[in-house]
Amino acid sequence: MTNHAPQLGLVLDCADPDTLARFWSEALGYDNLGTAGAYVALYPRGGERPKLLLQRVAEAKVVKNRMHLDIVVGDIERESARLEGLGAKRVEAGVCREDGST
Repeated sequence: MTNHAPQLGLVLDCADPDTLARFWSEALGYDNLGTAGAYVALYPRGGERPKLLLQRVAEAKVVKNRMHLDIVVGDIERESARLEGLGAKRVEAGVCREDGST
């Protein structure tokens, strides 16, 4: 039987998809399938999570990002250190708690 349920894919507009792809593929454990036109395709290992496309756009970002990714882990300090090692910049020390989430 074929599953005809809709699949979720995320698309992030950005100026430099190749650089972001290197970071997000490692951060999320996704495989970078390469570039196709304005897109870089990232697919989850194991196929259980949504695909992530990074789309090159010409216009500069002028206001707050319209989408962000939350990475949920048990050890925030360890994960922060890992992501900083991949090139992330921590903008605020400590743990963010919001709406019952940590």
